[in-house]
Amino acid sequence: MLAHRPATTDFKETPVKHRYILAALLATASLAPAAFAQQAAPAPQAQGNAAPNPAAQIPASDKQAIQDYNLNDDVFNRIVKVSQEAKKQGIQPKNAQTDFSKIHSLDDLAKQITDSDPRIGPLIKANGFTPREFLLANLAVTNAAIASEAKSNPQLAGYVDQSKVNQKNVAFYESHKDKINALMAEDQGK
Repeated sequence: MLAHRPATTDFKETPVKHRYILAALLATASLAPAAFAQQAAPAPQAQGNAAPNPAAQIPASDKQAIQDYNLNDDVFNRIVKVSQEAKKQGIQPKNAQTDFSKIHSLDDLAKQITDSDPRIGPLIKANGFTPREFLLANLAVTNAAIASEAKSNPQLAGYVDQSKVNQKNVAFYESHKDKINALMAEDQGK
């Protein structure tokens, strides 16, 4: 998992190629996934009018669930199916608005995702996920991507708390990196 990023919490500022991985994997791209994927450490001194870290609202049990979630081929293949079907249906969760003041748990975030487009819930369910599990799976992929990137990115490495990284998920991500990157490239071609 990640340590808290500096107070400028706009995820787009993160110097990580994989910061938009969830765009290719559907529902959470616009919902600042890293903020929820990370384990919130005490925030450093705020700078200016920076937005609060939404991960600070998430209960410890939800943070632990993210850390403990284990990726496998079945989960990954179902994520891919959801992504492909979402693209066919024209679902664009990147355009969804997120009200972080209403998010106090992963269940709240999952509800905002499914409420953003009435087709998302049935699509997730048709592929054997609950909204919460789909979110956990995507956050596990995101965490693994960030932790993997941190291995070769000294700037990012300073924000990754390796003691909170699920190393099995990092290994899984690295073994599927080409397919994940292909999905991301495909999504960018929209």
